Amino acid sequence: MAASRVTVLDYGSGNIRSAVRALEHVGADVTLSSDPRDVSEADGLLVPGVGAFAAVMEALRKVGGLQKIGRRVAGGRPVLGICVGHQIFFDEGVEHGVRTAGMGEWPGTVERLQADVVPHMGWNTVEAPEGTVLFDGIQDERFYFVHSYGVQKWEFDVTQPKMKPPQVTWSTHGTRFVAGVENGPLSAVQFHPEKSGDAGLQLLKNWLGTL
Repeated sequence: MAASRVTVLDYGSGNIRSAVRALEHVGADVTLSSDPRDVSEADGLLVPGVGAFAAVMEALRKVGGLQKIGRRVAGGRPVLGICVGHQIFFDEGVEHGVRTAGMGEWPGTVERLQADVVPHMGWNTVEAPEGTVLFDGIQDERFYFVHSYGVQKWEFDVTQPKMKPPQVTWSTHGTRFVAGVENGPLSAVQFHPEKSGDAGLQLLKNWLGTL
């Protein structure tokens, strides 16, 4: 069987190489690109993100990344967001009192974590839902987080009876926050799978299995 072709979206986000290496390690054929054809034709698209929400949105806008991601999602083509690449799929981010619109795939606001120590940096457990695909076999493992902001409320109303509601994974640092979402072709995690050792590699492998 041919390896799954994954494009890692290249828009100037930092530390992409480790994500590329991790995907290659679990058997993907990886391209680092923002070329529309590479983005649309890949079996899977990985959207990395490091830094401030507003800066990531602006950098994506500059390379036409938002339209490219949006077209894949609309066409039911698999996308995985990590770290700030997870946060951008929500309605908005609020940093230092400034609100920046996100992609609005899911309702929710990315806000500063209510914790004594911020950023939340290091290994933490997650609470994955029944039937999870991404966390299959690794529900009890720890994952590596580096972030100061997160979505602390989930308010997704399913109005269509045939629509399967998104599966939400939580973690806690001072307050509960969304650590992962699985929603049809669109998945995203707040932590860094590429820095999460064997558990992170297994999560990437689980995602590749859906492509």
